[in-house]
Amino acid sequence: MTWLAWRQFRAQSIAATATLGALAIVLAATGPHLASLYSSAGLTDCHANCGALAGAFIGQVQHGYSEKVYYLGIALMCLTPAVIGIFWGAPLIAREFEEGTHRLAWNQSVTRTRWAVVKLGLVGLAAIATAGLLSLMVNWWARPIDKAIGYGNSSSPAEFSRITPVIFDGRGVAPLGYAAFAFALGVTAGVVLRRTIPAMAVTLVVFAAVQVFVPTVIRPNIFTPDRLTVPITATTTGLDFRGTRAGLTVVGDYSKPGAWILSDQTITPAGHAFAMPHPPQACLGTGSLQSCFSWLASRHLRQLVTYQPASRFWPLQWTEMAIYLVLAAGLGVICLWQVRRRQVVS
Repeated sequence: MTWLAWRQFRAQSIAATATLGALAIVLAATGPHLASLYSSAGLTDCHANCGALAGAFIGQVQHGYSEKVYYLGIALMCLTPAVIGIFWGAPLIAREFEEGTHRLAWNQSVTRTRWAVVKLGLVGLAAIATAGLLSLMVNWWARPIDKAIGYGNSSSPAEFSRITPVIFDGRGVAPLGYAAFAFALGVTAGVVLRRTIPAMAVTLVVFAAVQVFVPTVIRPNIFTPDRLTVPITATTTGLDFRGTRAGLTVVGDYSKPGAWILSDQTITPAGHAFAMPHPPQACLGTGSLQSCFSWLASRHLRQLVTYQPASRFWPLQWTEMAIYLVLAAGLGVICLWQVRRRQVVS
C-alpha cells in the first residue's frame, strides 16, 4: 500500500524536488553576496549604535537584486501551502472516487482506515517536509536582513520586518502548519465533494479566507499588544504630517525596531482621537514648519501606538503553527470518518 501511494505521488514529488533544487541554487549563489554586503557595511563587528550602518545596508539591499531574491523566497513560501492544498490534497482521494479505483482497494485485504491513513500520512508528511525545507533555506538566506532590521533606524524597517503580515507568512515555522492545514483541507474537500475540480476550488477559497482572517483577527490578539504613548511637542523629531483640509494626522518619531504596528493615532489630552477640521496652512505644506510645531505643541497632543514587538516573532510563529496543526488534525479525523462510512458502490 505504501509503495502504491508513493507511485501515485511520484509526479508531485518530482516537481517539488525540482522547485526546491532550483531555489537552493538561487539562494546559494546570492547568499554570499548578501553576507558580503552585511560585512562591508561594518555590521559584523558592530555591537552598539549600529542603526546608521544597518540603514546603509538595507539601502544597498533595496537597490540591488537581493531585494528581488528576498521577495521571490517570500512569494514561494506564501504560495506553497496553497499549491499543496489544491494540487496535492484535493485530488488525493477525490480522484479515486471519480475513477472508481477506491473500490479495488477496499475489496482487497487493505482496510479503508489503512488505505486512508497511508495516503494522508505519506503525502501529508511530504507536504510538511517540503514547506520546512523551503522555509529553512529562506530563513538561512535572510539572516543578515533580519539582524539589520533588529538594529533599527533602517531606511524602511517595516518593509523587511519578519513579524509584519505577508512577510510573517513566509518565514519561520508557521508555513509548516499552513502546509499541513492546506493539505488536510484539500483532502477533506475531496472526500466530501468526491469531485476533483470542485474540491480544488473550495480549497482555494477557504484557505485564502483563513489566511486573511488569521492575520487580521487572530494573530494580533494571540498576545496582548503593547501600547506606547509619546507626547508630541515642538521639539519632537521625525514628525510626519498626513494632512488635508478635512483633518490632520500626526505620526511622531519612536523607536521600535522591526515591530508590527497595529494602530497609530494621534489623541488629545482627554484620550480622544484628534480631529481638526481646519488645521493651519503650515501643517498642510505651506508656511513655516516651526509655526506648525508651535501650534501642535499648544494642543498637547499625544501619539498612541499599539504594536507587537519584534521579540514576539517566534512565540507567534510557534503558536500559529500549533493552531494550524490542530485544525489539520481535526480535518484528518473528518476524512477518516467520511472514508469509513462511505459505501463501496458510491
